[in-house]
Amino acid sequence: MGVQATVVFTDLHGSTAVFEALGNARATETVTQITTWITQQCTRHGGRLIKTLGDGVMVIFSDNQSAVSAAVEIQRLHHKRTMRLPTDIRLPIRIGLSTGEVEMVAGDCYGDAVNVAARLCDLCGPHQIWAAASALDTVREVRGTNFRMLGPIHIRGRAEPCNVHQIEWREEEPSDFLTMQAQLDPVDLLNAPDALGREVQLQWMDVNKTFKSFELPAHIGRVKNVEFVVNDPRVSRTHARLEWRNGSVILVDVSSYGSWVRFSDAGGADVLLRREECVLHGKGELALGASFADASVPTVSFTVR
Repeated sequence: MGVQATVVFTDLHGSTAVFEALGNARATETVTQITTWITQQCTRHGGRLIKTLGDGVMVIFSDNQSAVSAAVEIQRLHHKRTMRLPTDIRLPIRIGLSTGEVEMVAGDCYGDAVNVAARLCDLCGPHQIWAAASALDTVREVRGTNFRMLGPIHIRGRAEPCNVHQIEWREEEPSDFLTMQAQLDPVDLLNAPDALGREVQLQWMDVNKTFKSFELPAHIGRVKNVEFVVNDPRVSRTHARLEWRNGSVILVDVSSYGSWVRFSDAGGADVLLRREECVLHGKGELALGASFADASVPTVSFTVR
């Protein structure tokens, strides 16, 4: 018999680089410590551990509010715990949530909510929490949080798109974004385009190119043989790669000095990528080779539609 539950998946982003930096023994110990800590935090909020998956954790909650509170607290505490560590071993967390009826079989958990939560965890970027709209029903925006609508997103194996929000969790950030859930009529959901888009447009100075999903991967760099050339000495020869992966546009940093991502409608901090990847959605900018704090940094505008 099925039970109603909120499913939470967590994943440690960049664990491959940590194994390279620390070696197998120390990296395994570090990953295990973090996943154990995540489990403890979820248990404190009433969650039930279903299983660990290498550097991931799957937990179910009986109510939405506890699941959201646990996810927010995990991100906040982990950020504080790791901010003094070198960037390449911080292991930022990604979290996906969804609510629905699940089936318990031999201690494991199955159902649409499980698939959606796992997929959202895979799609979101480091430090992010993505939640299906079902997981935010009746949930209060706790202090310092906002539920920012991303729109309908295609979930592999699902006929209908899933309406998704990003939970902004940084306490120090201004709370300028209101919940927009009511603005998307359920009747319109089936006809709405996938929020992650089918093409990506890039613009730098007078260079403007659009790449369809079937034209990806495409590379950004300063050499002439890449698909999108940004001629600046801070940009690596091949700086970043755009991939089409399971219905999403993924930015993969392969540079020497990193890439910064800023979403136009985001209230959270810029996303720094150093040999990491991030899902692009909506509109925003990429700073290549230096942060947005440098007024002269080469900045590429992007639009995913």
